[in-house]
Amino acid sequence: MEVIYVVFQVILALTSLLLTLMILLHKGRGGGLSDMFGGGVTSNLGSSGVAERNLNRITVIVALVWVSSIVAIGLFVRFDVI
Repeated sequence: MEVIYVVFQVILALTSLLLTLMILLHKGRGGGLSDMFGGGVTSNLGSSGVAERNLNRITVIVALVWVSSIVAIGLFVRFDVI
């Protein structure tokens, strides 16, 4: 069981790095907090290319794997399997 725990830790580390890189690859769409208060105007919010949509899908998949590995590690720790 200890091997599975280590595998989940490695998956968590890899997906953490991948998720950070995927988020940084996304195109910025606005001025951040200033948009909330009417400071910026964005014209192409709805339009995104195929690459951007694929990047969104991959980011969501990596995020789901990341969350799943956190839950699995939490279950290992909670039930003292390690």
